Amino acid sequence: MAAPYAAMVMDARNGEVLHSRNADTRLHPASLTKMMTLYVVFEAVQNGEISMDTKVRISKKAAAEPPSKLGLRAGSEIKLRFLVRAAAIKSGNDAATAIAEAISGSEAAFARRMNRTAKALGMSRTTFKNAHGLTESGHMSTARDMTILGRHVLYDYPQYYNLFSRRSADAGIKAVNNTNRRFLNSYRGADGIKTGYTRAAGFNLVASAERGSERIIVTVFGGNSTASRNAQVAKLMDLGFNRAPTHMALRTPRKPAYMGPVAPKQTETIIAKSQTPSTSTRAKSIRVVAAAVKSSLRPTARPVAEPVLPDALVSELQEDIESVLAEVQTEDVQDVAATAAQVALAVATQQSQPKPDQTTAAQAAPSASVKPVVRPRTIVLASATARQPTEPEIKRESEVVTRISTSGGRHWGINVGRYPSRFAAEKALLKTALSEMATLDGSLRKVVNGARGFDANFMGLTRESADLACRRLQARQVTCFMIGPS
Repeated sequence: MAAPYAAMVMDARNGEVLHSRNADTRLHPASLTKMMTLYVVFEAVQNGEISMDTKVRISKKAAAEPPSKLGLRAGSEIKLRFLVRAAAIKSGNDAATAIAEAISGSEAAFARRMNRTAKALGMSRTTFKNAHGLTESGHMSTARDMTILGRHVLYDYPQYYNLFSRRSADAGIKAVNNTNRRFLNSYRGADGIKTGYTRAAGFNLVASAERGSERIIVTVFGGNSTASRNAQVAKLMDLGFNRAPTHMALRTPRKPAYMGPVAPKQTETIIAKSQTPSTSTRAKSIRVVAAAVKSSLRPTARPVAEPVLPDALVSELQEDIESVLAEVQTEDVQDVAATAAQVALAVATQQSQPKPDQTTAAQAAPSASVKPVVRPRTIVLASATARQPTEPEIKRESEVVTRISTSGGRHWGINVGRYPSRFAAEKALLKTALSEMATLDGSLRKVVNGARGFDANFMGLTRESADLACRRLQARQVTCFMIGPS
């Protein structure tokens, strides 16, 4: 018995539906599900929950998933980036389950997150039960919802979209070929997105193609074979390009707000339960909170991060300090010059007593001798040594010395990378500070805008602490080099 057929054609630039048939009928999505699995991965990576280089341990459940699969072995470890490639290109079911467990702790918890994300995207008739799309009761979607998801994958995470157009890729343990390579090779402008097949679903495909300024997304559910499905998608693609206007203002979909690993309502429920007097309820809420914390691979729940001074404020403070120092030094020079003039006057008076008719000239001489301030170097030294400073001068000098010396030799810094934007540099500084608090505590995070990008620096370190911080970061494969005093 043939699977039910459904289709939708959309202008990706503004989301306008150009053609639909049974677009809101709930059907089995098969491996189109992995588009949502990958969407959640991209969200988690962007928000610091996990990184593409995180090594994932493969569970027995993931290794036992039926084909299509990468061939992962239970107990082995593999980087997340290889699992992402396997899920996107090979459509590996074992890779999808391993991804789900790495991000949410279990596939069931990950499926709940998939459903929260689907609701936020406007996929009103979709329910996910697993991360791979194998047939399961209640695991359903529609052609409209999958078209919406494909458009969000394209525009919300364009930096990862190229994955879906790769004909093959290195998946860590072996090279994998794209399940959609026939359509990619046969239709001009095609660059994605995802295939899907089970007996219950038939042959499904969400495809996207770009020609000039036009981009079309086509979704087909229930094809009879790969060849007939691809032919139908190509036909609908042609229909879309014929109906879509050449010039169209781009209106990308609104990216949903990041909700994190646990939904806000679930968090409120946990808090409410923890406040009830029931012993059994309190014990249950503790288990839920522990599971939530365990699933977060980054300390996203830290209440207060180290304050970061804006560059403008740092520059202003530095200018204030320099101006105060300059003012104090200027006052000291003037005081010493005045003292030098007084000593010169006393010496001149002792060596030659003026005659009565020379009194006026003798009185005028001291004012003339004050003029060359820099001249009497030896007299200045004698004056500075012999003269007892007043109490206000002692206080002022001690303040200056304190401002200069309290750094304790903290004139060194470290650089942890150069980034294309200030946001990326500040994010890298925050991650590094959280992961290396022992050696970077008390340092100043500073982003320096250079000709080639934004440098992420930690300043205000001693030479020893900067060296230690760099060695510890380099041991974790984090780029780092020391910055000496300028």
